[in-house]
Amino acid sequence: MSRGATEVVVLDAEQMTRTLTRIAHEILEKNSANAPLAVVGIHTRGAHLGVRLHALLSTFCGRDIPLGALDISFYRDDVSARGASAPVPLGPAPVVKDTNLPFEMNGRTVILVDDVLYTGRTIRAAIDALFDFGRPERVQLAVLVDRGHRELPIRPDYVGKNLPTALRERISVRLQECDGVDEVVLIRATGEE
Repeated sequence: MSRGATEVVVLDAEQMTRTLTRIAHEILEKNSANAPLAVVGIHTRGAHLGVRLHALLSTFCGRDIPLGALDISFYRDDVSARGASAPVPLGPAPVVKDTNLPFEMNGRTVILVDDVLYTGRTIRAAIDALFDFGRPERVQLAVLVDRGHRELPIRPDYVGKNLPTALRERISVRLQECDGVDEVVLIRATGEE
């Protein structure tokens, strides 16, 4: 937590588990029982959530569903603006993770998974990256939190929690796999309501 900020837990571990379970059921309700599904999580936290969602979907439908992870570092529209030479540097270059898509993408319904939907730019980059690996029949988007403030016409198919935020507020998704705890936290500067 940064100095001068307060944190409010909006989803604890139990609520997060229930939310992912609900999303899995919604995915199976929206798609036919034998639909060729695949789950692809966007690194980093979306990939961890994708693993959890994959396990739930495979259990509920009684068959293994392909699972992948996607790195979008070089598909982002701000990657060239990073670093010291940029007019307004955005920070250091991104840490590149492995993209792992060990299945045929053509003809599948790909469930793209991310932790927080904000401007829509991450999802646009993810869709660009996906199509470099094949042509899915359709792409559906599952997000744990939708915080609003879209800059692109991107809309999720499955939302864990709609959490309208002020621009100065932040959402932090903390996962056991990388943070040692499962929770979603709203962070606001002290004095904001």
